[in-house]
Amino acid sequence: MILLLSITAIANAQNRVNAGFYNVRDFGALGNGKHLDQGAINKAIAYCAQKGGGTVYMPAGNYLCGSIHLKSNINLFIDAGAVITGAPAGSKAYDEAEAFPDTAYQDGGHTYFHNSLIWGENLSNVSITGHGRINGGGLTREDHEKGGVVTGGAIGTGDKAIALKLCTNVLIRDITIFHGGHFAVLVTGCNMVTLDNLTIDSNRDGIDIDCCKNTMVSNCRVNTPNDDGICPKSSYALNKPVLTENLVITNCEVSGYKEGTLLDGTMIPAKIGWAAGRIKFGTESNGGFRNCTVSNCTFRSCNGLALEEVDGGLMDNIIVSNITMMNTKYYPIYVTLGARNRGPKATTHMGTVKNILISNIQVTNADSLSGIQLTGSPGYLMENIRLQNIYVQYKGGGTRAQGEKQFPELDKGYPEPFLLGMNPSYGLFALTSPEKS
Repeated sequence: MILLLSITAIANAQNRVNAGFYNVRDFGALGNGKHLDQGAINKAIAYCAQKGGGTVYMPAGNYLCGSIHLKSNINLFIDAGAVITGAPAGSKAYDEAEAFPDTAYQDGGHTYFHNSLIWGENLSNVSITGHGRINGGGLTREDHEKGGVVTGGAIGTGDKAIALKLCTNVLIRDITIFHGGHFAVLVTGCNMVTLDNLTIDSNRDGIDIDCCKNTMVSNCRVNTPNDDGICPKSSYALNKPVLTENLVITNCEVSGYKEGTLLDGTMIPAKIGWAAGRIKFGTESNGGFRNCTVSNCTFRSCNGLALEEVDGGLMDNIIVSNITMMNTKYYPIYVTLGARNRGPKATTHMGTVKNILISNIQVTNADSLSGIQLTGSPGYLMENIRLQNIYVQYKGGGTRAQGEKQFPELDKGYPEPFLLGMNPSYGLFALTSPEKS
């Protein structure tokens, strides 16, 4: 009887393999939360790729892991009840950060990819799906920078939950990410990306879309009390300015509740510091943003919408519509053109902001620190900015002296309204300067 059962188990495993379906337990994964399982998972992925691709299946269990290496033509399916838990920092389970071939002008988290929980580079037809969960566990959320330049190699022994670079035809759908490290999801230089029905409750950025084209972000819930929720960027991570373009963000919710309280349903508002929740274009913006749409989204207990072009790139043809915000911190809408110019001196110049439409916005219980801000830079104007059908209800307060305050233009400063203090207007503050002579 024992021999018969063993033969049956082997036959069933072989049938799954023949069907292009590879169970990580057949490759040695235990899923007990104690044994490091990334070796077995990577064996399953490599074997699946060798056979031409298919589904690498993770059944229910707790898989303690360091770096998992994605490959082309692979669907990593994390089933309901399955959890990938990031190994502790001292476990030496994460890959070393790769060398960066030039000066890193971008944040450390944008510079390195290999020291992530799940990563892939130069791949095609890759997906992560299923109703399981990624728990970042031992992932770090820190930058190691000095004067805007990354000074070290590894940012940490494990830095991001999912990091994909220079990949084509990417799908991440249905999974939940808790405590995702520096970035829960980072896609850089990728094309044809779909991020759908994700639930993210994390300790720093939720979704970062950097130097990508043809990207769809839909039906996602992103709670990030300590940093940005959904954040298109255009950094210098590819050693050249690259536009983020043809981007759609729709039917999403961003929030700034205490970490974990979105998932447990208590939704306790966090004390907002530097940033929280929000949809922000920038700050990294060397290439810029073109042909982007944000629609049908909800902001709750977090910062408002920010469109920031400060690193010499182009911001053109951006449409934002049908947005609701409640309990908005610092500002409801912030559009700015600045001259931080974080990049090689030979390539940096004043950027351009033009053709922006923001319409059908409803904001309640907004912070009285700032009204809607539209700010150019000395000698440079933003062009064709249209605001339509916008309602903002503020908490109130303020003094006559605050209303008479001489408000500075951003110029080379970091683009965060709270750094400039009380805005002299609750409604709309549009700061212009003479044309450059």
